[in-house]
Amino acid sequence: MSDTAETPEVATQEAPAPQLSMQRVFLKDISFESPRSPMIFQEEWKPEVGLELNTKSRQVGESVYEVVLEITVTVKNGEQPGYLVQIQQGGLFVIAGLDEQQLHHALGAFCPATIFPYARESIDAIVVKGSFPALMLAPINFDALYMESLQKQQATEPTQ
Repeated sequence: MSDTAETPEVATQEAPAPQLSMQRVFLKDISFESPRSPMIFQEEWKPEVGLELNTKSRQVGESVYEVVLEITVTVKNGEQPGYLVQIQQGGLFVIAGLDEQQLHHALGAFCPATIFPYARESIDAIVVKGSFPALMLAPINFDALYMESLQKQQATEPTQ
C-alpha cells in the first residue's frame, strides 16, 4: 500500500508545474504627433479613430520572455489629420512548464492581454496632454485575434 501512495508523489515531483507570471511592465517607445495644432482646436471635433495592433515576442533568458504590444492610433477630424499615437508597451514574463502550443498561445494572447491596459492608459494620458478629449480604447479579445492569426497561417501553409 505504501508503494501506491508514493508513486503519485514521485510523478508529481518529476513534472514541473506550469508557471506564467509577469515580472515587469515597461514603456519601450511612445510617439505623439498633432500636425495641425493649434488650428485643429478651432474646428468642430468629429473624430474618426483608426487602430493598428501588432505583437512580437522573444526569449531573453532562461524561461524569461519579452512581449511587446505595438499600437498605432490614427485620429482624423473629417478628412484632416487630428493626431497620431504610436506606442510599444513591453512586458517581461517568466514562463515555464508549458508545451510549445501552450507557450505560443501564452505569448500571442495571454501576455498581450495582460499588458494592454497599461498601453491603453499611456495612450489616454498622452492624448489628454496633447489637449484632445480622452481616448479610452475598448477592450480587445486577444484570444480571438490569436485564433484568427492561427487560422490564416494554416490557410496559407502549403499542404504536403
